[in-house]
Parts: sequence; structure tokens; C-alpha cells
Amino acid sequence: MKGYPLELPEVVLLEPRVFKDERGWFFESFSQPAFEALVGSGLSFVQDNHSCSEAGVLRGLHYQLPPKAQGKLVRVVAGAVFDVAVDVRRRSSTFGAWVAAELTAQGRQQLWVPPGFAHGFLSLSERTEVLYKTTNVYAPEQERAIAWDDPAIGIHWPTVPDGPRLSPKDAEAPSLACAEVF
Repeated sequence: MKGYPLELPEVVLLEPRVFKDERGWFFESFSQPAFEALVGSGLSFVQDNHSCSEAGVLRGLHYQLPPKAQGKLVRVVAGAVFDVAVDVRRRSSTFGAWVAAELTAQGRQQLWVPPGFAHGFLSLSERTEVLYKTTNVYAPEQERAIAWDDPAIGIHWPTVPDGPRLSPKDAEAPSLACAEVF
């Protein structure tokens, strides 16, 4: 596995080694030692999540506050997404900055989104399935969201006819300036 830090170096794009032949392909989707070598030790995953979204569905931008903060290792197993991480650590020099990567089932890359970052994605395919491992369990009392279209963040989302489809919770998320953050 190889790792490529993005413009926010804590967010890392992971690329597996794929073995192909006339029968098909094989790759190791996760190895704790390889993961720790790329992003640091002391992290373990306690929950796996699987979502399915139609084209134009936007999920996020979500995060959990301490003591239940979550890191996420995101992988697309069907379709494609525009995947985004936003630094929500108020004391960080990159507070409010964002990075994005297009993740596809065919590309097999994964995105590591550490605790302290909000995460969201836009489904680019008719049907997209996303798997993500988390470093903490879902804790609704600690869950927070920020507006996907906050102009202070300025994410350059791909254009979607008729705009993205949002959950009521995501449609009502506050701006970063008004959100409870790290």
C-alpha cells in the first residue's frame, strides 16, 4: 500500500497494490501495520459503515466531537464520489481549509480522514456504495454537521443538475462560524 498526503497532510489518499491476471484481480483492502506505517500508530477501527446513494446525493459535512471523535477510512465499492475533508480544529493553522479526492470503485483508493475533520461526499454515479471504517462508534450526542455550501469554506463541488439531494439534517446544518467544533 502507498500513501499520498493531500494539501492538508493529515488527510491521506491510500492506494493498494492490485494483483491482476486473466482470472481477475486481488488486493488487500486493509492491513493495520501498513495503515499505521502510513498515517501513524495508535489508531484502531471499531465500526464499519456501508452506505448506498443515488446520483446527486450529498452526505455531509459530518464529524463527532471529543470524547467520541472519529477518524474515517473511506472506500468506494460501487460507483464514484467526490469526497471532501474539512479541518474543523479551531486552533489549527488550516482551520476551515478543505481537500477533496475523487474515489471510484475501479480506482480502489481510500481516503483517511482523521479526527478533527468534517467529512462529506457527493455521489457521482447512478448508484454508489461507500464503506468506511471509524475509530469510534457512532455517538448521536456528539455528532455535528456544517453546511456543505458554506461560502467561508468555499468547496468547489461538481455541478449537479437541480442541485444536490440532501437530508433535512444536512440542509439545515450551520455555517462553520456558528458550529461547535474542536
